[in-house]
This record gives sequence, structure tokens and C-alpha cells, in this order.
Amino acid sequence: MPEVSLPPTPRLKFQRLRAESTADQVFMLRLLNEPAFLSHIGDRGVRTLDLARDYMHAQVVPDYRHPGQGFHRLALAEGNQPVGICGIIQRGWLPHPDLGYALLPEFSRHGYAREAARAVLEYSRAALGLGRVLAITHTDNQPSIRLLEALGFHFEGTTQAPNNDRELNLFASDPTAAR
Repeated sequence: MPEVSLPPTPRLKFQRLRAESTADQVFMLRLLNEPAFLSHIGDRGVRTLDLARDYMHAQVVPDYRHPGQGFHRLALAEGNQPVGICGIIQRGWLPHPDLGYALLPEFSRHGYAREAARAVLEYSRAALGLGRVLAITHTDNQPSIRLLEALGFHFEGTTQAPNNDRELNLFASDPTAAR
């Protein structure tokens, strides 16, 4: 499948994660073990570079089979420093594609998540023809809830992921629906 490039934003560029890249393994190992990631997204059990590589092979790379989808590494446009991940994926247990994002803590509260999520959402609608897009958050993740609301998502209720008893907020954005 040819690589589909998400267009850059003024401050960020999107790059596919490369499971065999030591730099991407180091980045993912750090991101997946940040306290905010662990508490708001969940513990993926990734504690070594080998496990980071295996996680990317199993959970990230397969989504790239679908043009424009998958979690992409966000990097600063100037200097290429990784700041987080963002993308659209189709979770097997949700009926529509899901917008997701996570940032390293030193890049939080600078508008990067909003900038990246807006760009991914706009690209997914314009280039891929996606309509309804979902997003999930833990019920106590107020920064993510505020971000989704700012992007035009509305709360639809709660749900649970398979094999997880923690309640999740379910948000939706549908440009064709009247509110």
C-alpha cells in the first residue's frame, strides 16, 4: 500500500511510525509510559524497546493498510522533534473510525493536540470522505473532553472497550447531522 501523507500544519508534520526505527521505539516507549498516558489511556505493558517494536508491529503498523489512517508521529515542523501521536483508526469494537491523540507532557498545553486533531479530521473528511468520526476518553480526562468539544464533537453516552471494565465517554462528530 503506498504511503499517504497527511499534510503538515504550520507547526507540525505527520510521519508514519516505523517499528524497526530505534528512534521511534525510544519515542513510543517513553510516550506509552508517561503518567498521563497510563492514567487517561491505559497501560499497554510496554517496558522495553523490543516491546515497543512489537507493539508498533501489532497495534500501529496494521492501520496503515487503510489510506490516511493510523497513528502518526507528530513532529515539530522546525527540527523534527517528536511531540506525540495523532490519527484516525478503526477499532473493531466501534462502528465508525475513531480519532485519537497523545502528547509528551512537555508539549501539552501548547495547542499541538488541537492543531493535529483538527488537521487529521479535516484531511479525513476532505481526502478520504469520512463522515461520522468517534472519539473516546476516560470519564475523568477533562483536557481531552474540552479538546473534543472545541473540535465540534458532542457527547453521545458511555461505552466500554472489550476486556476492560472502565467506563469511557463516547463522543461523535458528524458534519451532516443537524444538532
